[in-house]
Amino acid sequence: MTRTLNVVRMQLINRQTFVWVPLLILSGSFVLSLIIFSLIPYEGAKWGGAAQSTYWYFLALGVLAMSATFPFSQAMSVTRREFYLGTLATAGLASGILAALFIVGGIIEQATNGWGLNGYYFYIPAMWANGWWAAWFIWFAIGMLFFVIGFWAATIYKRWGTFWLTAVLIGIGAILVGMMWVIGNLDAWARVFAWFGEQGALGMAAWGLLLTGVLAGVSYLTLRRATP
Repeated sequence: MTRTLNVVRMQLINRQTFVWVPLLILSGSFVLSLIIFSLIPYEGAKWGGAAQSTYWYFLALGVLAMSATFPFSQAMSVTRREFYLGTLATAGLASGILAALFIVGGIIEQATNGWGLNGYYFYIPAMWANGWWAAWFIWFAIGMLFFVIGFWAATIYKRWGTFWLTAVLIGIGAILVGMMWVIGNLDAWARVFAWFGEQGALGMAAWGLLLTGVLAGVSYLTLRRATP
C-alpha cells in the first residue's frame, strides 16, 4: 500500500498535469460560458455544453499518466501492479474532487438563479433528478471513464505500437457501425432509445462505470507486458 501511495505522489509531482491544467480549462470555459449567457437575449433557462471540456482533458490525462510516467516508474523499480493501482487511485482522486466542484457549482447556480443570468454551467436537471449524491456519482463516473479510455489506449500503444492501436480503434468503429446496421435492419431504434430513456442519467453512469472496470482490467493485462 505504501508503494502504491508513492505512485500517487509520483503522479502528482507535476501538479500542472493533474491540478492546474484541469482547473484552467474549467475556469476558462466557465467564464466564457457566463459571457455567452449574458449576450443571449433570452429570459428562459440557458444551458451550455462547455462543462464537458474538462472531461475531454481527462481522456488526454489518461494517455499522459501512462506514456509520460510509466517509463519513469520502471526506472524507480516500481512494479507494474503498483503503478497501475496508484495511477487509477490518482484518477479516482482527481475525478472525485472535480465531481465535488461540479456539485458545489450546481448548488450555487440553483441558489442564484444561474448566476443571475438564468444560465447553467454546472447544474443539469437530469443529473440531479435523484439528488446531489447521484449528480456527484455521474460526474465521477464520467471522469473515470474518460481517463481509463485514454489509459487503455496508451497501454495498447506501449505494448504493440501505433499500427495496432490504430487497427484496434478502426475495429471498434467497425463494430459500432455494424451494430447500427443491425439495429436499423431490425427497425429497433425506437426500442433502443426507449431503453436509454428508462436507464436515466444515473443508470447510464452505472453502465459507464462497468465499462470502465472492463477497460481497466484489459489495461492491466496489457500493461503487464508493456515495455517502457
